[in-house]
Amino acid sequence: MLGLGLIGGSIARALRTREGIGDLGHARIAAWTPGGVGPSAAVRDGVIDEAATSPQEALDGAELVVLAGPAPVCLDQLAALAGPWRGALRPDAVITDVASTKAAIVERAADLGLRFVGGHPMAGRETSGYAAAQADLFEGRPWVVVPTADEAATARVEELARAVGARPLRMAADEHDAAVAAISHLPLLMATALVETVAGGAGEARDGWSAAAGLASTGWRDMTRLARGDIDMGAGIVTTNAPAIAARVRDLLSVLEGWLAELERDGGPDADAVATRLRAARERLESMPR
Repeated sequence: MLGLGLIGGSIARALRTREGIGDLGHARIAAWTPGGVGPSAAVRDGVIDEAATSPQEALDGAELVVLAGPAPVCLDQLAALAGPWRGALRPDAVITDVASTKAAIVERAADLGLRFVGGHPMAGRETSGYAAAQADLFEGRPWVVVPTADEAATARVEELARAVGARPLRMAADEHDAAVAAISHLPLLMATALVETVAGGAGEARDGWSAAAGLASTGWRDMTRLARGDIDMGAGIVTTNAPAIAARVRDLLSVLEGWLAELERDGGPDADAVATRLRAARERLESMPR
């Protein structure tokens, strides 16, 4: 495993907790990170078997390689796997990833001729790092798998998803990226933009923020939770799925223009119209599958 943060660490914890489910539960797990902190802690915890000192050491003999870093890191690692790390890779090894965007990564792997199947577990937390990993993170959650013509490789990644308690869901890379732009990436940008609007960005605090901060409670906490997440992962999401996110931002701007028109209506907002919109949003959410 290359990377052992929240997702990679949770995969390892789940495999160790669910050892009776599939042969992956009994697999030897080696992990490498540039700093080595997570793998060293995981060895002490009995979660992995080896804290590798180099990527090649982690790859040695691996049947399944999991790239568990942000999307830009995965893109760089794919190039290394096709280049200087190739000698450490078994010819029949299957490579997968857990990054939040798929099209750019899948395309890069195909161009490099790697035996790769894209993956994305639809689970996470606002905290990051191995210390935040939990064994039940994927329990009952969808795990998107981007299938290829190599059915055996695709099935192997689906086996990994099941082994950690997730539900594998086959989906094309572009379809995945459009969907997560709506339900994951746009909310990240919205949370960040809300903080910038109300509290301020890299410069000085906004006027009135001191008073507002003293009153902030669960509504503010819930709406800004995603802005507390992993910076590298967030930057990777935005840079590798920009067109799909931009399309959703344009949709959001159109909706906000409608709200602005309502707020600035002559005579004040129409209470019935506002209630209708609020009710429709609530009913849409309540109709979602649980």
